[in-house]
Amino acid sequence: MDSSFRMAVCLAGLLCICGCMAPPPASIGFATMDTDGTIRLQLMARGDRVIGDAVLIYKPADPQYQDIKKHLGGLNPGEEKPVPPWPDKGH
Repeated sequence: MDSSFRMAVCLAGLLCICGCMAPPPASIGFATMDTDGTIRLQLMARGDRVIGDAVLIYKPADPQYQDIKKHLGGLNPGEEKPVPPWPDKGH
């Protein structure tokens, strides 16, 4: 499955769930970077009768790689960081 499609599906679900909660969570999961620069996102969504988990993997050559890294505020090999929610753009 194309990573852009996976990300879109995951974000749509998370944004819907986050939109039902007030306030949104400070983190929707965690990110790690492998020694080869691969970013792994373990995302989780919990809400009223809704549970969702996703693992997204971004290699340095992936078109969304830099956007993901920027959203995380940077990431270094071996580092683990919380993943902040993506902003709701009203879509």
